[in-house]
Amino acid sequence: MMHQNKQQCGLPAYDTPEVFGLHPNADITFQSKLAKDVLDTILSIQPKDSSSGGGETREAVVSRLADDMLEKLPPDYVPFEVRERLQKMGPFQPMNIFLRQEVDRMQRIIVLVRNTLTDLKLAIDGTIIMSENLRDALDCMYDARIPARWKKSSWASSTLGFWFTELLERNRQFQAWIFEGRPNCFWMTGFFNPQGFLTVMRQEITRANKGWALDRMVLCNEVTKWMKDDITQPPTEGVYVYGLYLEGAGWDRRNCKLIDSKPKVLFEMMPVIRMYAENNDYQQYVAQCLFWIRPKYIQTGVKDSRLYSCPIYKKPTRTDVNYIAAVDLKTSLPPEYWILRGVALLCDVK
Repeated sequence: MMHQNKQQCGLPAYDTPEVFGLHPNADITFQSKLAKDVLDTILSIQPKDSSSGGGETREAVVSRLADDMLEKLPPDYVPFEVRERLQKMGPFQPMNIFLRQEVDRMQRIIVLVRNTLTDLKLAIDGTIIMSENLRDALDCMYDARIPARWKKSSWASSTLGFWFTELLERNRQFQAWIFEGRPNCFWMTGFFNPQGFLTVMRQEITRANKGWALDRMVLCNEVTKWMKDDITQPPTEGVYVYGLYLEGAGWDRRNCKLIDSKPKVLFEMMPVIRMYAENNDYQQYVAQCLFWIRPKYIQTGVKDSRLYSCPIYKKPTRTDVNYIAAVDLKTSLPPEYWILRGVALLCDVK
């Protein structure tokens, strides 16, 4: 009935994204998600018996996949080696305490994956009983999905291949940090607790400035014009982070500001961002000075009307669980324009 009424009024049958203040690219995102949901549903109702019409059985496929994953799986961290390296780096430095916690979590996941794959091969051979967890792992691996126990202990991803690649990349960053020294630029996606990473960065700056208190520190940022390979040394204060994707907008690297997305470009890689912290008292003082110098540019408090407060999420699913922090991005348009477009930074787009 509503469809007929729209046609009688001369309105289109389907509302375009622009009606809601979104970029036309939003329709591509919607269609992609809809197609994925349909395919996932079809996959979930497929029969799960062992026979496959005379071809290779499910068990043989999964066993071969398990062999390949076991071959690529990184070795366990040797506790005394990690302890020795951290001792040299400074065991009570905030960043090194954070690193130890991250390595401990990565070690647990490596052990879990290795035990699951080893037991699954034995269960397929008939040496041990196929438990419920192993059956779930078999079904998930055959469908390129992440086994429930792995996902619960780690992170979400669209496919098992992307998940396993991320495991290898995360581990590579931790290995380099421990055995080669602190990186000049950090891959934020590779942390289990990126909020904790930003907190220890604030702790470092607080300790370096006499009289500053952690609860008075405010997170600040500066978007550089460099990409990860251009960074040759760390910043004098704060940290460089890379690997963030901008969704819902494009980025003008020359003028360092938000622009409209290019057609059919859903995500844009951001340049390296310097994250640092300042004392809130100092920020309020600067804001008051700016208020008297340039009153037309300042609203209330310390926020500039030419800045969009852009949220950062770990994954494309924008929930409170995935929220990390917010960064200020320059814009020549009102911030409300980008709010309607749903502009956000994502650590991962898979």
